[in-house]
Amino acid sequence: MKKFLLIAIIAFASTSLFAQNADLRKKIEVSGSAEQEVTPDEIYIGISLKEYMKDNKNKVGIDELEAQLQKAVTKAGIAQEDFMINNINAYNNYWDKKKDPAFLASKQYSIKVKDLNRFNALIAALDPKGIAYSNIERYAYSKEDELKKELKIKALRQAKEKATYLVEAIGEKLWGVIEISESDNSSFPQPIYRTAMLKTQSFESADAAAPIDFKTIKISVNIRAVFEIK
Repeated sequence: MKKFLLIAIIAFASTSLFAQNADLRKKIEVSGSAEQEVTPDEIYIGISLKEYMKDNKNKVGIDELEAQLQKAVTKAGIAQEDFMINNINAYNNYWDKKKDPAFLASKQYSIKVKDLNRFNALIAALDPKGIAYSNIERYAYSKEDELKKELKIKALRQAKEKATYLVEAIGEKLWGVIEISESDNSSFPQPIYRTAMLKTQSFESADAAAPIDFKTIKISVNIRAVFEIK
């Protein structure tokens, strides 16, 4: 009997505790969204330089090619902080292999530009035989964070407006917000080359850098909001 009474007391206490913790407020959940298309203003370009043999005995070294690239970067008006080394070939024992006259070293770089004309001028100043390849790594919009803040505010206001007219349609009133969450639906399409991907032989002329068509970046946010109904 005592055991049964104890179980009943525990069950009653659990039920009371659940009732106290349960959220019995009337709620409405809605979503709002906002988006804007912008033109990318930061272009990250990868370029790979590789040593090559002038003749059977002499080669143009990576140090010489890199110095040429650094000079071209400065002349093109690109800031030094926007010029980075990504990788020194794929060999683990690079320094041992460098002693081998037949070994041709390569280095990969990343360059950030805001104007493709500067990149074209840079490429034109380089030794075409020392360029293994060049490609667009990615591109971005410099004021993306600032724009997202504006879009989030716009999306939240849209959600509140939606919740307000839905609640008023049933004779109720909207109260304070209970929960807000967000998601990012931005899209960054890959750039489209109007001509073939840049290859070593394509740098034989000063205007050989392939023209590029950029699709706009779509910055898009979605806000989910839960409001209380009074």
